[in-house]
Parts: sequence; structure tokens; C-alpha cells
Amino acid sequence: MPPKPELGIQFGASGDTSAKELEAEGTKDVGWLVAQARRALDAGADIIMIESEGITENVTSWRTDVVARIINELGLEAVMFEAADPVVFEWYIKNYGNEINLFVDHSQIVQLEALRSGIWGTKSTWGRIQNIA
Repeated sequence: MPPKPELGIQFGASGDTSAKELEAEGTKDVGWLVAQARRALDAGADIIMIESEGITENVTSWRTDVVARIINELGLEAVMFEAADPVVFEWYIKNYGNEINLFVDHSQIVQLEALRSGIWGTKSTWGRIQNIA
């Protein structure tokens, strides 16, 4: 089984830590994440899981700049983003297309796939998601 390393930028990340506490801990530079991801890919990993804490989870505002840099430097095929909430996976699909690799809770798979196929959406995505394949 090929490895799937998980990388993130948040120091002290844990599900029970508030956004305010994590903000006080600070984050790693996204360049560090990209460098570690490249090392893992060079060592044989097929894909890198990107932890959502510090990016879209437990933050006061989303770090969309981090997502953009990861995608620009590693490519869509090399990464999988954790998308813990429907509003998060909807944002990823709206901005990066319906083929973006996302890790969601098993209870959200139907909603995610309905959004990807264009049969579900909110006001900002309904009728706008196109399956190009």
C-alpha cells in the first residue's frame, strides 16, 4: 500500500482547541509544507493529504492563499484537501473544479457527489458545476 502522508501548517492542532488558542500558537510557513510534500512525493507517495486546521478549520478566516500556493506549487493531482464541512467542500469545488481530491466525513459523501455531478447546490453553485469528463 503506497503511503499517503498528511501535512498541515497549524501548530498544536487538535479537535478540542479553539480557533483563538490555535491562532496564538501560530502556523508553519506554507513553503515548509510544500518542501515536505515534494520530499514525500519524491520518496514514492502518490498523494499528500492536507490537514484543514489552520486553513479552513478552527480559524477566524480561511487561508485561501495557502490553498492556492499548495495547488500552484504541487498541482491538483498531487494533493487531497480535508474538507470537514459542506461549505468547505463546496468552496473547493466552486474554485478548483469538481475533480479536486477532497477528504470528507463518510456521512457527507452523498452530498459531495451530488454537488460534483451538478444535482445539488446552493445559490452560488446551483447550475454552475459542470462535469467536464
